[in-house]
Formats: sequence, C-alpha cells, structure tokens
Amino acid sequence: MPNDTINNAIKKASGAGDSANYEEVVYEGYGPNGVAVIVEGSTDNRNRTASDVRHAFDKCGGNLGTTGCVSYLFERKGVIVIDKETTNKGEDDLMMLALEAGAEDFNVEEECYEITTSPEEFSNVREALEKEGLEFLEAEISQVPSTYVVLDEKGAERMQRLIDMLDDLDDVMNVYHNWEE
Repeated sequence: MPNDTINNAIKKASGAGDSANYEEVVYEGYGPNGVAVIVEGSTDNRNRTASDVRHAFDKCGGNLGTTGCVSYLFERKGVIVIDKETTNKGEDDLMMLALEAGAEDFNVEEECYEITTSPEEFSNVREALEKEGLEFLEAEISQVPSTYVVLDEKGAERMQRLIDMLDDLDDVMNVYHNWEE
C-alpha cells in the first residue's frame, strides 16, 4: 500500500484536512395510521441520509412525503418543562413569573408545569426563570403539533419502532410527531 494512501487515511481519521460540508436537512412524512412525522438532521451526504430515512419509513409502514406535506400541522414553539417537586414556588407565582417574562401559555400537568413561548421570547423566559433558581426537565425550541393521532396497540408498536429507527441514524438530530402516546 502506498505511503500517500496511508497518510491520507491517518489525516482523515484524525480530522486534519476534514473538508466535510454539513448541511441541515428536514424530511417530512407519514408514519403508521397517518401520524405526521418531521425529521431534522445534519448531513454531509444528502443522498445517504434521504435513503436511510426513506428506508426507516418504508420498514415501519409509513412513507416519506414531500416538503410541506405535514409541516402545516406543527408550529415552532419554545417549550420549558419544570418538575413540580424541584420548585418551591406556588403554581400562581410561577405562572405570573412566566407570563410576565413573555410566555404564551402555562399548563399544569400531573407531575410538572409546561410553559410555552414563541421562539423569539424563549431566551427571555428561560433566563427569567433561571434567575429565580428554577431547574428545567426540558428547555428547547420544538415543533409542537396542533392535532394528535391516537393509535391502537399494533400501530403504537410500529410507530415506536419508526421513532427508534430514526433516532438510531447518525445524521438525525430530532424527530417530531403528532402521535398521542
């Protein structure tokens, strides 16, 4: 084997001279029983990633769609989740704090509080809550579905398998869906 080939392999493995150009990609499609799915990723090879995502959809009873086929069912929102047990603030105090900081909505769940913001106000709300010493279970800008789909047991198994297959792909960063788990 020539020395140049060996040296190039070593350089590539160490990251030297890495000229890989990563780009953001978004795929949309339908999972089992018409569940809307959005897949966000970052790749240096669009063809490979598209093929991998298409294979996951096909294998689990779904199909990859065209751009815009399900995105209208989702809205970008900031989502902050706070565990009730980690805060000493009352529900009303926390709600007022979040709304005054610019939150759009405040929901009380069984074990947590869920605060929804516009993407533009997300940082302001998060910083205001952090100043009060609150810890978050989750704090991110996400795709929030406007409607949900309920699945039977078989459909739920296939949908979970699709999510797992997509999560296992190296190029996939986020998977959003409107399956009501």
